[in-house]
Amino acid sequence: MIDAVDLYLELRNKDLLKNKPKYWWPNAGSEWCLISTILTQNTKWTNVEKSMANLGEISLDKLIEIDELYLADLIAPSGFKNQKSKRLKLLANNIISDFGNFENFKENVTRQWLLNQKGIGAESADSILCYVCFREVMVVDKYTQRLLSKKGVEFFEYDDIQYFLQSGIESRFDEISKENENDLNLCYARFHGMIVEFSKNK
Repeated sequence: MIDAVDLYLELRNKDLLKNKPKYWWPNAGSEWCLISTILTQNTKWTNVEKSMANLGEISLDKLIEIDELYLADLIAPSGFKNQKSKRLKLLANNIISDFGNFENFKENVTRQWLLNQKGIGAESADSILCYVCFREVMVVDKYTQRLLSKKGVEFFEYDDIQYFLQSGIESRFDEISKENENDLNLCYARFHGMIVEFSKNK
């Protein structure tokens, strides 16, 4: 059975993130990144890119002001346009209401707050924490579970998979940080990115 660091190093040796952004997810830390984490639910990334191109220079304030039906048309390439339009506007309103602005949201939001939002599950919450807020959180998705299963690691619960990966990385982090990533958040961001890039081409 492979452990987290050995899997990380195996994937890193394949140079899967060549020509990709530093954190793998485009525009990490931005409102663009936050919005795209919602749009990417149940669709391909190429569809998200089309939606984000339609949105142009988008922000939480603009999401609040924009007409819901017009927003739905703009994000149509991502699928579930009416549902995602409602959820994006609700999320934007709740962020401004509870945190005042995007930067304060990034600094103070909790995982539980995110999970309490309509349409945000564990994967989306952790994506926001990792790629938007730069927290030390590993994102788990269907690719992660599938790859671990092939490597002899059988977990079925999201939290169990996340714990296996995070505890493994943290216990041997010095072996990784000496060679490349010296920041745990960056390590988790790129680890998840490598798993996706490796798996989606299989």
